[in-house]
Amino acid sequence: MAGTVLSNTGLDAFLDGTPELRDPSSARAADAVLGLLSLRGADRRSGLPEPTVHLVRHLLVEDVPAFVYATPEELAAYPAVLVALTERVREAGRLNAKRQARIVAAIEETVPDFERAMRDPGNLTWQRWYASLLRADGADPADPAAVRTWLAAHDGVTPPDGLRRADLMNRTELADMVLAEALTSAYVREAEAPSPAGPLLSDGDVSHGVGKVAGRLVDRWTAEGLAGALAGPYAHLAPGPDAFPHLVLADTLLDEHLNYYEDSAVPLPPPPVEARDPQRSVEAGADLLAAAVEEMKSESGGLYDGEAAHLLYALYQRGSCAESVARRAAEFEDWPVDPRLEDAPVLVPAKAQDGYVVPPVDELSRLVGAPVTDDDRAGLEASARAMADTVDRLAGTGMVFRTGDAFGLTPWGVEVLHYLMRVRGVAAPDAAEAVAWDAPAVIAAAEGWSASAATRVLTEWLHARGDTDDAWAQLLAALGTVNAGTYEAADTRAVFGFLDPAAAPVEALRGALDDPVMGAYAYGVLRARGEPADETRVPLSARAVLILDRLSRRTAGRAVLDSAAEGWPGGVDALVKEMAAADPYRAERTLGALGVTVPGIGMSESRTGKPRARRRNRGKRRAR
Repeated sequence: MAGTVLSNTGLDAFLDGTPELRDPSSARAADAVLGLLSLRGADRRSGLPEPTVHLVRHLLVEDVPAFVYATPEELAAYPAVLVALTERVREAGRLNAKRQARIVAAIEETVPDFERAMRDPGNLTWQRWYASLLRADGADPADPAAVRTWLAAHDGVTPPDGLRRADLMNRTELADMVLAEALTSAYVREAEAPSPAGPLLSDGDVSHGVGKVAGRLVDRWTAEGLAGALAGPYAHLAPGPDAFPHLVLADTLLDEHLNYYEDSAVPLPPPPVEARDPQRSVEAGADLLAAAVEEMKSESGGLYDGEAAHLLYALYQRGSCAESVARRAAEFEDWPVDPRLEDAPVLVPAKAQDGYVVPPVDELSRLVGAPVTDDDRAGLEASARAMADTVDRLAGTGMVFRTGDAFGLTPWGVEVLHYLMRVRGVAAPDAAEAVAWDAPAVIAAAEGWSASAATRVLTEWLHARGDTDDAWAQLLAALGTVNAGTYEAADTRAVFGFLDPAAAPVEALRGALDDPVMGAYAYGVLRARGEPADETRVPLSARAVLILDRLSRRTAGRAVLDSAAEGWPGGVDALVKEMAAADPYRAERTLGALGVTVPGIGMSESRTGKPRARRRNRGKRRAR
């Protein structure tokens, strides 16, 4: 089979015509390039697979980084083979000079992305990773016996920094599936329309099974005999999905994230605890937690046992700060919890009495932000106790704690949840990653977080930059530009409230006076601090934004609008028009509630954007 798979790609003729590419690394690159182009449907009527702009980009950024290992010194051979291939195809009369130039330009433009993709640890499969290790140790990748000898001596190798075994398994599973689909598609395509250059795959090849054919190709492109060894006697070095039972819980947490945000790329707040215990395996912890959650799904479980995964996600999503058992139970009972308090941190007492006790009426009122009676408290008793029982069952894993009414994640729990989120592609940065973001990225992320998490991360972001005028200026500018003209613009401006105005440098605030969105906010802070500020610099649009945001508060009414309009050039109509131009979404929502018609603007006409799922989609679901 090794001699027949992808044998009609024109490799020998190509190498004969390009002697400068006959060295072993270039010949290996040519084998992979011609083979992958052929599998992807490149026309082979000239005897060689004919590249196109789309095919060369896909090959360099997607296929080669998935299936091929090359040392850093060998990377240049791949674009070089592609460029030489365009010349050979042009000589065969299948490309004119103009088309060839476009393809060569696409190759050259894609080279930086190709090199990044080949260096990206996230693209490593088991085969690519082991191929890199054995070659670094001097083992001959063309000798199957040498490959097996190397594997035998490297039992229990740990993954590279920044990767978990499950990451390598996930990428390997995906790469295997993609290659199998490409092989199947190529076989079907050529059965329906045979190429004059001959078949890529024979019936005999396919009779061995697509998986075996794929394995032989990966061997050619990584190290001979590697795929078979990792599927056979050395399978323990490349475990598959069955070795990761916690991925079921990771999938559930991904579903929770999509329920909150509709997009796995929307980032969660980084945890405040950067705990790493080398004596504890994060995978073992994840398996333990997953087993506990699965066990709690049984029909004999408590009222909230079926919500265990949801509770874990919610704890992490709120910034890993402590939550109140009673407040969370009240939300499940559909109490009208003040949205400003639903993510507020809870003080963890130093100690608490045995057993769970619902907080007294005054504390319960403070937790939910509404008056609570003795009857209300009594009515919550059974639900809160059931919630505490569920939390205590999770606490048995060592990854959750409960002290009195407060509960949360332990440092080990934070580490395990962070791993579970990332292993299924949820954007879960750590503190160092969040600090490295630019101002628009950190503002966009903070807009979807709880106030406490956003304040913490923004403070860390500023401290990392020395709390300089420039750092503050970048944040203030981002507040007015991120999500501008969309439904989320007002929520982005609200992030200003998570910053400490007393810490803002005066010069940064003065520099923001001219900002068409945040100028009035900056002016207000300067005035409140008794600092001189030139009000004439503040644009009308910024003043209108501030008035509009004040009107959106629950205590505001039509009188507030009329009062603001008294000194506005052109009166209330001009003010309304300015508000609508600055933020059509908030203008229509807020002014409409006051009985004010916004002329010429309807939600269907209001620029771009739509409501996005927020953290307030807390999923007040009943256990079943």
